[in-house]
Amino acid sequence: MNPSAASGDLARDAFAVLLPAFATLDCHDAALPLMERGCTSVLIGETRAEYLARRMSAERLAAETEEVFSGAIAHLREASPDLIVAVDQEPIGIRRLQGLAPFLAEDEEIYSLDDATIERRALEMASVARRLGVTMFLAPILDVVTGRNDWLSGRALDASPEEIGRIGAAYISGVQAAGIAAVAKHFPGFSELARDPAMYDVALDTPRETLIANALPFRTAISAGVAGIMPGPAPVAALDPDDAACTSRAVIDLLRGEFAFGGLVVTDDLDAPATLRDRPLAEVAVTALAAGADLLLVVGGDHLHEVVDSILEAVADGRLPEDRLRDAARRVRAFAAAPRAVSRNGKY
Repeated sequence: MNPSAASGDLARDAFAVLLPAFATLDCHDAALPLMERGCTSVLIGETRAEYLARRMSAERLAAETEEVFSGAIAHLREASPDLIVAVDQEPIGIRRLQGLAPFLAEDEEIYSLDDATIERRALEMASVARRLGVTMFLAPILDVVTGRNDWLSGRALDASPEEIGRIGAAYISGVQAAGIAAVAKHFPGFSELARDPAMYDVALDTPRETLIANALPFRTAISAGVAGIMPGPAPVAALDPDDAACTSRAVIDLLRGEFAFGGLVVTDDLDAPATLRDRPLAEVAVTALAAGADLLLVVGGDHLHEVVDSILEAVADGRLPEDRLRDAARRVRAFAAAPRAVSRNGKY
């Protein structure tokens, strides 16, 4: 099936559930064909080197002024006025807007801040981001790390579940008061991983009772009205040993059911080895949608047309219910049209 020849509404729905990630602002030529076909989201990301360093490069800091950044986003919005523009802007760790927006805190300082100060600083940071054209932060990180975890080293808060929840809730309140959706990650929490799931196929082996106890910060975030939650990129063996959390029906059902989350479910990077597990990206995308995910984070590029083909084929042959695809697209568009309209339980 050719996306350009597929039934118009359904094909646009398949494009609408994609969140293509680009490592640079110079992504208009790659993003525009996707937006013309219905894509309404983009992640302005970072390079692999910046991800590993937990900071933006000197070259990027020198080149990306407020005018350059906001101009690039405005150029994208010419094709899609309601575009969701996401960035990684973590309380500590990866802060894509380094050099453009103030930090919430220097790393160790954050633990000494009271709720009002965190909320105020988050509001100030997010207000700058809104002026730049950003509408979504893929943050805060709420994982409770208790063992080796190179993936989250320098990114996760080193505190009790209660303290992580407190800091996260204040961050969420401030960010969302500025009109930016916060997406808490990485549900249900990855306490330790032997390797980085962005580079290796690895799974979390934490017992279920410990897992649920460590997920307390997500309950706090949901109570604070967080707009979105991102399940993690690796399998959680106690819940589903086969599929990564962000593609697992068991994990997303837990989030929707026991945790009563009604907001947007955003996948982690579907291109990660621990998520792919030696399967084609298109197959994993269908699995994520069928499991209940709404917005699929994927590396941007022409290959996404093939992913859309596979989504449409899965609908045609019954592997993916049409109503599930349409509901995911509806939820994404509802957020895109009114990012500030977040109810207390995160529903759109």
